Amino acid sequence: MDTGSDRGANESATTEPAAEETPHVSKAPAFIKANRSLHLSWQVGVFIVGLAVIGAGIAMLVLPGPGWVAIFAGLAIWATEFAWAHLVLRWTKRKVSEAAQKALDPKVRRRNIILTSVGLAIAGALIGFYLWKYGLTLPWNLKDQ
Repeated sequence: MDTGSDRGANESATTEPAAEETPHVSKAPAFIKANRSLHLSWQVGVFIVGLAVIGAGIAMLVLPGPGWVAIFAGLAIWATEFAWAHLVLRWTKRKVSEAAQKALDPKVRRRNIILTSVGLAIAGALIGFYLWKYGLTLPWNLKDQ
């Protein structure tokens, strides 16, 4: 099972320039890396813990909680041992930074504020129409029971 965490200093995980790329090294303690079966067990454990955190993050996307934070935390856990997760995490960080820079552009901010205002006005009008048409009937004020 080649996980990519045993790469030598001359091997690179991507085709990006070597000046920006540092080889991925396992974060396991030295005594664990010294024994192949112990290191493999360590990697399996890291994978299971990362998978559990990512699974909890996916659940928190629909349940209350910081879903995306947990997903990125699970990816960071995987990145301590697996080169592919390190590359995905680095790509994700780059894309999030680009999106944050784009969101700070005055034209984009103005457009987002306008769209949000229009959406809130439409939602307010629809709620107002519903209340005008049907009124507000709270569940504890039902007269038919």
